[in-house]
Amino acid sequence: MTSPPPAGRRRFPLSLRRTPTPWEKQRPTWRDARPVVIDAALKRALARPSGNWYVLAGAREITSKGSFGRTVAGVEVVAWRDARGRPVAGPGACPHLGAPLDRSPVRCGTLVCHWHGLALDGKAYAGWEPFPAYDDGVLVWVRLDEAGGEAPLELPVVPARPRSAVAAVYTGTGVCEPQDIVANRLDPWHGAWFHPYSFVDLRVVSAPGGEVEDGDDAFAVRVSFRLAGRVVVPVTAVFTAPEPRTVVMRITEGEGAGSVVETHATPLEPDLHGRPRTAVTEAVVAASDRPGFAAARALTPVLRPLMRAAAGRLWRDDLAYAQRRWQLRSTGRFPG
Repeated sequence: MTSPPPAGRRRFPLSLRRTPTPWEKQRPTWRDARPVVIDAALKRALARPSGNWYVLAGAREITSKGSFGRTVAGVEVVAWRDARGRPVAGPGACPHLGAPLDRSPVRCGTLVCHWHGLALDGKAYAGWEPFPAYDDGVLVWVRLDEAGGEAPLELPVVPARPRSAVAAVYTGTGVCEPQDIVANRLDPWHGAWFHPYSFVDLRVVSAPGGEVEDGDDAFAVRVSFRLAGRVVVPVTAVFTAPEPRTVVMRITEGEGAGSVVETHATPLEPDLHGRPRTAVTEAVVAASDRPGFAAARALTPVLRPLMRAAAGRLWRDDLAYAQRRWQLRSTGRFPG
């Protein structure tokens, strides 16, 4: 294995591809995308500690104006913000008669059950016990020790992010397990074939082998992002999995060096047919050292929907990939 290129601030210019390579004539990557390499990286990721923390939602989705509900790893969770703006999370059923608390209003930081008016301010009360919750500025996490079954960590494993960035969060749901989402991201070879509308000239320049140190367990990729028409932005990006349900792509060279795209997989409740469901939460945290980026930050309310739309387009395809992987695994037809 060769080590990934060091992080740097070298900027590659925008480029105009004069003779775009037709999709069917690009270099095949199936020989390089060896199942044994992807599977080994996945196993190492799944073995890393999470401290029982799960991504619950984007930070902007948890408000003091109303409650947010989601079933995480089979546990019904309700969340809101208290009077000081801090996230509160706990069981999603009212301890009185089991009302769904995610349908109840929040008044002055206190959730009020809409069945009989039982009020919860985030402290333990009447058999209701809060779960640890953490707002990292982009995402809100919840710690579910009984569901996770690991030694708890005080805080979740949050990747380092650039300062003065524009952040957007996309969430989608698929019929699969978290490992299928993670496996998708640990296969960078599919990018230009499966997503030709976004990526061209993709080349994996280094990949981990069998036995590696955590610091070397990374996939380094040189790729060009499509902007419009034949205009592309060449970058070097490195993929790592810091915990079992997270994969981080970090741009190390080129435009936006330091920017990250975090993919988080959260197990939900099964569907009506008993099949597993997983939420993919993708946090795009973009930064640039170009002078005009300060003006771009001022346009964050306009940029966020565009960033979410771009992530959503990719994940419509990638969820199909993850769902297909789960389907093959669950029926014993997965290769290898």
